[in-house]
Amino acid sequence: MNITDVLTQLRHIQKPLYVVNGVAGDDISLQSGVISSDADHFQPGRHFSGMVLPCPLESLGDPSFCSDHKINLPYVGGSMAKGISSVPMVQAFGRAGMLGFFGAAGLGLETVEKAIETLSQSGFPHGFNLIHSPAEPELEKALVELYLRRDVHLIEASAFLSLTLPIVRYRTHGIYRNQQGEVITPNRVIAKISREEVAARFFAPPPQKYLRQLVEAGHLTVDQAEMAGEIPVAQDITVEADSGGHTDNRPALSLFPTILNQKVRFQEQYRYRQKLRVGLGGGISTPASAAAAFSMGAAYLVTGSVNQACIESGTCDEVRQLLAETRQADITMAPSGDMFEMGVKVQVIKRGTMFSIRAQKLYDLYRAHNSIDELPAAEREKLENTFFRSPLEEIWQQTRSYFLVRDPRQVEKAESDPKYKMALVFRWYLGQSPVWANSGDSSRKIDYQIWCGPSMGAFNEWTRGSFLEDVSQREVVSVGYNILFGAAVLTRVNQLKPQYRQFQFDSSMLIPMKIEEIEEFLS
Repeated sequence: MNITDVLTQLRHIQKPLYVVNGVAGDDISLQSGVISSDADHFQPGRHFSGMVLPCPLESLGDPSFCSDHKINLPYVGGSMAKGISSVPMVQAFGRAGMLGFFGAAGLGLETVEKAIETLSQSGFPHGFNLIHSPAEPELEKALVELYLRRDVHLIEASAFLSLTLPIVRYRTHGIYRNQQGEVITPNRVIAKISREEVAARFFAPPPQKYLRQLVEAGHLTVDQAEMAGEIPVAQDITVEADSGGHTDNRPALSLFPTILNQKVRFQEQYRYRQKLRVGLGGGISTPASAAAAFSMGAAYLVTGSVNQACIESGTCDEVRQLLAETRQADITMAPSGDMFEMGVKVQVIKRGTMFSIRAQKLYDLYRAHNSIDELPAAEREKLENTFFRSPLEEIWQQTRSYFLVRDPRQVEKAESDPKYKMALVFRWYLGQSPVWANSGDSSRKIDYQIWCGPSMGAFNEWTRGSFLEDVSQREVVSVGYNILFGAAVLTRVNQLKPQYRQFQFDSSMLIPMKIEEIEEFLS
């Protein structure tokens, strides 16, 4: 068979292919369409010996995930902080029958509320991010109150180390029992996790201690608290492997099956009416990684880094170009701004920026000293001249003014604890660095903090020589369709290979195509 003809037939993913052999087992051919059991259907001396099943995009993953979230394709654009997962990005996903989450982390409540207003008017499926804020619990509480007030019914919970009262309040808000006696939960949570113990907390029903507090506060009735014992905190859990931003750098091939087994145990233990599901994110950037995820049993896929490199992302063209040039070895870990004192790290680009080195220097100084005044004179001078470009006292005054509006208790704590004051000043740099990157402040290019995983390098290699190599052509829907379509084709390739061993698969068969070209194979 001509390899081009085989590829063309495999790309018609909605049509079955029949493997037809000669009597001696040689002279293999493929036939599409409908066949009958009639021996006369084939040419004399030829017989049916196998088939390649259809693989429509809608069949990838778990169909219940799509139906529950009112989307067509099991593809999710994960939330990236500071509005990198922008309103236009979320709208683009929604229009295409995919699901996007707005990156609310690190943004003011007014900005998030404007995004809620815009997206609620679009009529497309969408969700919002809720990031764990251990240093600022009031911020997490205020964001949940905003979501409840504005009827946001779907959130992506990220970076949680344990459950908190606000997320339990969100999940149980408005819970009721229908006429059939089933517990209905208007609010859904998709939790991104990378640890077994955290997954266990989300798979389990809400903790009784939080339910009692909500009843005492008047947020739940006693009956509602009882109903909450029949639901998981999150029906959907995204296994977050080696991703950009907050990550434990876990390998997907070991982490995903572990959480999948957990899901089975919790489903059996609590006999939930709601079906627990597990998706996979972190490292999903090519058809091969997507096909592997689906073959392991992923209900849906979550992408992040590749979306930041697209034109709809809330970053600047300079960052998009840096992402387009990123290789897998250009990634490193650096201290996180929101969990700085805890030593938590995020995955970022190291090529073309000194952020990771400077952030680590700040953390080392924080560990070694108890206050700004204890910093060696030479170190302080270096910080003021290069990192902050201002006297540290001026940075503190800016930080103080900021928190007096955002959370005055942070100021009170800092003024009574010199080490905490130093942490807030150092966090100013870590908090501003993604802002400089997103806004394209060229004077601060050396300090850009760009969250990114090694999957970006795999994506760039896959798209080399295709239209997606051009940064200006990278759109989230084009990327998503190519990943899903390529995964479907590769699934069919893997069915054909054992039946037609002479077939030599070439990765060039999965080269990205424009959406119009893909749609020709879907018709």
